[in-house]
Amino acid sequence: MGLSDTSGPRDTQVLLATTETMELRRRDYHVERPLLNQEQLEELGRWGAATGTHQWRTWLQCSRARARALLFQHLPVLAWLPRYPVREWLLGDLLSGLSVAIMQLPQGLAYALLAGLPPVFGLYSSFYPVFIYFLFGTSRHISVGTFAVMSVMVGSVTESLAPDEAFLQASNSTVDEAARDATRVQLASTLSVLVGLFQVGLGLVHFGFVVTYLSEPLVRGYTTAASVQVFVSQLKYVFGLHLSSTSGPLSLIYTVVEVCRKLPQSVIGTVVTAVVAGVALVLVKLLNDKLQRHLPLPLPGELFTLIGATGISYGVDLKHRFGVDVVGHIPAGLAPPVAPSPQLFAELVGKAFTIAVVGFAIAISLGKIFALRHGYRVDSNQELVALGLSNLIGGIFQCFPVSCSMSRSLVQESTGGNTQVAGAVSSLFILIIIVKLGELFQDLPKAVLAATIIVNLKGMLKQFADICSLWKANRVDLLIWLVTFVSTILLNLDLGLAVAVVFSLLLLVVRTQLPHYSVLGQVPDTDIYRDVAEFSEAREVPGVKVFRSSATMCFANAELYSDALKQRCGVDVDHLISQKKKLLRKQELKLKRMQKKLQKQTAASMCTSASNVNTSDRDIESNNVEDSKAKASAEHKIEDTAAHGQEDGKGPNLLTLKALGLSQPGFHSLVLDLGALSYVDTVCLKSLKNIFRDFREIEVEVYMAACHTPVVAQLEAGQFFDASITKRHLFASVHDAVIFALQHPRSSQVSPVLVTKL
Repeated sequence: MGLSDTSGPRDTQVLLATTETMELRRRDYHVERPLLNQEQLEELGRWGAATGTHQWRTWLQCSRARARALLFQHLPVLAWLPRYPVREWLLGDLLSGLSVAIMQLPQGLAYALLAGLPPVFGLYSSFYPVFIYFLFGTSRHISVGTFAVMSVMVGSVTESLAPDEAFLQASNSTVDEAARDATRVQLASTLSVLVGLFQVGLGLVHFGFVVTYLSEPLVRGYTTAASVQVFVSQLKYVFGLHLSSTSGPLSLIYTVVEVCRKLPQSVIGTVVTAVVAGVALVLVKLLNDKLQRHLPLPLPGELFTLIGATGISYGVDLKHRFGVDVVGHIPAGLAPPVAPSPQLFAELVGKAFTIAVVGFAIAISLGKIFALRHGYRVDSNQELVALGLSNLIGGIFQCFPVSCSMSRSLVQESTGGNTQVAGAVSSLFILIIIVKLGELFQDLPKAVLAATIIVNLKGMLKQFADICSLWKANRVDLLIWLVTFVSTILLNLDLGLAVAVVFSLLLLVVRTQLPHYSVLGQVPDTDIYRDVAEFSEAREVPGVKVFRSSATMCFANAELYSDALKQRCGVDVDHLISQKKKLLRKQELKLKRMQKKLQKQTAASMCTSASNVNTSDRDIESNNVEDSKAKASAEHKIEDTAAHGQEDGKGPNLLTLKALGLSQPGFHSLVLDLGALSYVDTVCLKSLKNIFRDFREIEVEVYMAACHTPVVAQLEAGQFFDASITKRHLFASVHDAVIFALQHPRSSQVSPVLVTKL
């Protein structure tokens, strides 16, 4: 009994809640408002032009607050470092910086090899730029320093401008490595200065938006192709081969062919060293992935491998006993600054710009990912300046161009890094290695560095999976990815990027010129209009045709818009206008012939009357009276015929298509949904005027709907509105225009203003 008493109120509450939910679902959406055209909307909303803000005025202001803001903007460390929460973040940043430094040491040595430089310059590039970015950067999590893609781009420059063949000694035909390395270091440092100048200059003029032209499929296809270039470039170290330097288009193909041809000359000791190091690195990475939840820090597999390989190489003497090539002499201490060589600027300027754009694109894309994840903002222009200063100052201290590393950035974030203090800690750790510990790695086999590079390419090589995902998601993006990849593989990194950007922009133009055109119908009992080809329940409003384009109309697609409109309306507008003009011309010619015929008849009757000279006075009098009557009658007949011809040719009742015997369109009104219009140019204005003119010629009134306020302002500035096209032809929504068209169907009579003029 008690159970039933308690369950009764609960059931009642559940029933009431269900009933309320059903009522809410059944509740209609009602809005009552007057039908609004643009004039009425502006009057109702009290529209007025927005007051323009003159940005240049704030630039020219001089005050203490303005100077402070500029200082904090261009030197962000002054803004966040005084407010740094030491207790909460310092331990995480220290551990993160140490973890990144452990990774940066082997990667710096390896990526210098990839750039065609002695390994110690990779350590320099892991110190100076990182510390500079700590001062000027706005991203808290990216790890700036050596990166495989940037290194291989630098390597393509150094090996093409300073090939081994240019330093052959005449005595024994061996390469003078000291002279070659000195030349390549000068090339790389000068290139870094140029890259920095480009990035700083673009950042100061707020040109950070240039990276928006590098879409994500383009960047991913490019980095995938670059990873293939990196992989192929390391094969000579894996097999211990001496290859000829190739550069330019198809250089990758030539390198692969040469490696295959010289495989029998491989050094077995080098191959075994590379395989053992690669397997060890892969096993450590798999162990890190498996024990990720249980380890406070990932195991430094690269560092363990480098230390172990160096010890084994030193103990076993791999260089002399097995012919394994080693790193060689690593000078202790920092190198003095060296001025760049201006004579090389002309040769390097094009490649420097490409490297500057690619480096910034990689850095800003990673920076924005981490900023969104952790809820802060990255200033793209300041990032460009910070990266540019890192490369500019680094180039003076004999560094090669750098960007940020994806793998190190992920480690910096996952190990507790919160700010660029982690970057500063890692750079100081690298400084200690440069000053004191660098010379300990002289016996490190180059094959181990090559294995380190190849294993670290795993993340970028995984991007081949983009082909399957893009095939399902967006095949146009897949086309961009494939063109970027193939062009970069075949034409090398600089030309490949240029081809990819041009192709991407051309594809954008093509997509602008080929939007989706549709005729809209009303979804029953709503004010919503959708494509009748896609929505089976959408019905065209009788007598009204609604047309929409998915893209804005501009000079590139204005003619295509007009052609698609006439085609989708189901009326051959141009042919109908041509037939109408021909019939009117025939009526005018007929009228002229009738007037000439009557004039001839009148002249003949007058001549007949004048020839009767031998008549009596009475007869003369009678003839004169009859002649005057005949003349008056003839003139009256001419006027009647002319008036009748006027009615046939230009009378308002007889100028209609029906009166001329032409077929009439199946609709009396045309509504242009211009909601996709983001701006108008002069070609767009003329095209819209021509649409109004042509459809009015065939007795169809034209209306526009859903224009944004800036577009309306541009229409006014372009003097689009006049006596025949006013703001009353522009409506707030498609439904407003349709209702007005149904309430005011175009009458069969044509206004004299709109008559075709011959």
